[in-house]
Formats: sequence, C-alpha cells, structure tokens
Amino acid sequence: PFAMIPLLFGIQQITEGMLWLSFETRTLLSNTTLTMIFSLFSHVLWPIFVPFAVRLLETIAWRRKALVVCQVTGVGVGLYLLYFIVQYPVTSLVLGRHIAYESPHFHVLTVMALYLVATCVSSLVSSNRTIQVFGALSLVSFLAAYAIHVETLVSVWCFFAALLSFIVYLYFMQQRTKALGRVFTRDDGGQR
Repeated sequence: PFAMIPLLFGIQQITEGMLWLSFETRTLLSNTTLTMIFSLFSHVLWPIFVPFAVRLLETIAWRRKALVVCQVTGVGVGLYLLYFIVQYPVTSLVLGRHIAYESPHFHVLTVMALYLVATCVSSLVSSNRTIQVFGALSLVSFLAAYAIHVETLVSVWCFFAALLSFIVYLYFMQQRTKALGRVFTRDDGGQR
C-alpha cells in the first residue's frame, strides 16, 4: 500500500486537471463529479490510507501501537468527512490561480488537527527515517499551503503532497539497496 501513494496522488492530480478543464467547458455534471472524486481522495482516502500503509511497514511494537491510534483517528476523520461530503457536497471554484474547494466542515480546527495526526504524524511515528522525512515535509507543506491562501489550502497542499510522493520512491530504492547488500554479504561480514 505504501508504494501505491504516488499512483493515487497521480490519479488525484489528473482528476484535478480534468476539473480545471470542466471550468472552461462549463459542464456542471462533470465539474460536480470531478469535485466529488477529488474530495473523496483529499478528505476520505488519505487520512485512512496513510496510517494503514505506514503501519504495514513498521516492525517496532510500540510504534505499531501508536500507529493504531493514528489509524483509528484517520478512520474517524475520514468517515466524518465522508458523511458531510454526502450530506453537503463539496463545491469547487477558481480562486486566483488555484481551485478552492468549499467544504466548511473540513476547516474546523479539531477536524484539521485530527486529519494532520492521521496523514502527517503517522509518518513521523515510523522508525524509518525516510518515512519520517515524508511526514515532516507533509506537515511543512501543509503550513506552506495554509500560508499561501487558506481558501485554496486543499488544492495547494494536495499538489505539494503529490510532489512529496517522490520520497516514497526513495524509500523503496533504499530498501532495495539494503536487500541487495544483504544478498552480497555473508554472515561473517565477508564478500561473496
């Protein structure tokens, strides 16, 4: 699942690109549908998926337990936001050079804090430095997106996070290098 993060961000960003096009063609149905798809990624998928994916890679018992807390938090936030998305669908509009997603339920301070626990803190709990960097930069990119323009926070932060998914690639390259190192090293430390 952790390896799927760049693919899922790619799908999300393609959806937002298509959403941009829907503003030009003025097709309400596709705009509404694309806004819903993007919102399901941004509001529901990420807080549930990230702690799940990080926990699957964790080997240290106390960290796995802490990640269960992040996972439960993520499921709670994701389901809460799903409820509001269904009851009060998110709308989108162009604001400056960004897309603003109007979902007032998402910007409630408690919901946002719990969302950050699920999406960023879960990576910081990991025992792997690369995953910790992913979490730290996700949190920094949230603050940067918030500082750029709070009304377009969701769009800007998702763009930054999609760029950060390159760190996921680095994680797997490091794991591959470690695995190859173990293959070429004997138990007594000598080379084969």
